[in-house]
Amino acid sequence: MSKRLPWGPMARLTGRRIAFAVPVLAAVTFGVFAIAAASPFDPVKAYAGTAGLTASQENLDQLRANLGVDQPLFTRWWHWLTSALTGDLGDSAVMRQPVAQVIGERLGWSVLLAATAFLAAIALGTLLGVLAARRQGGWFDRAVTSLAYTLEAAPPFWLGLLAVWLFALKLGVLPAGGLTDTGSSTVTAGQVLSHLALPAAVLAISQLPWFVLYVRQGVGDALDEDPVRGARARGLSPRTVLFGHALRSGTLPVLTLIGSRVPELITGALLVETVFSWPGIAAATVQAATSVDFPLLAAVTVLATLAVLAGNWAADLLYGIADPRVGFDG
Repeated sequence: MSKRLPWGPMARLTGRRIAFAVPVLAAVTFGVFAIAAASPFDPVKAYAGTAGLTASQENLDQLRANLGVDQPLFTRWWHWLTSALTGDLGDSAVMRQPVAQVIGERLGWSVLLAATAFLAAIALGTLLGVLAARRQGGWFDRAVTSLAYTLEAAPPFWLGLLAVWLFALKLGVLPAGGLTDTGSSTVTAGQVLSHLALPAAVLAISQLPWFVLYVRQGVGDALDEDPVRGARARGLSPRTVLFGHALRSGTLPVLTLIGSRVPELITGALLVETVFSWPGIAAATVQAATSVDFPLLAAVTVLATLAVLAGNWAADLLYGIADPRVGFDG
């Protein structure tokens, strides 16, 4: 008989996290408006472009009023917040589009890249970590841990540039960037997969070291625990002991790592998208920051904050399911 999930405690944990998220999101969005207001960049000049160099002060003031940037900080933030609660995220001055449309056109591609890379990093990191823990101190363990520490120090954009040079320019086996082939007017699954391969691999490699090292340490410690020793003493095969007992116990800390890696995953995805010209949210984020685009900045920040909160919630949920002793009191 399969074990039933503790839906009640899970629901209470979810409710507490939602209640915690509301003031956090409010504070984060207000902080975005406050930082943008203190920025030396002028959103009006960024919106007007070269025309702003010859425009009269009266026209610039009128444009400032039309964009709403002449209002006090709290007024701008409150107006955006109350409108966002009704589904209206405002208009992006730099993109000349509704913010919802800007995000809708790009978010899916960013999620595809980040999710593919994260799942690949978890799977490959778990496999390498388990194999390294099987014989700690051996040649494979030393090679894997040395590679992990080396990659841990490598910035994602550097890995991206190196991948473009090797696989696109030197070997010519994968495209250097974009979403579709040059001159193509349609988006096909084959083109997306081929163009996704390099950026997803680079982003996965940038996240890989943490999972390798955590799994290696966790499984190595689990191999010395009494239950695992007992399984070995009962004559179970080394593979069953390793993957059936030590892996389950040793990978529990990795569940908490999943939540803590989300912020760096988002940062790495923005850098990788920029290097590979991936049509995600990165370009919009950079333009919003440099042009002090209040509505777009706030919306992008809310998305990033929600991703971090959701990652921590999912990690706590998985940990509580995997280890009932922990429970869902967090």
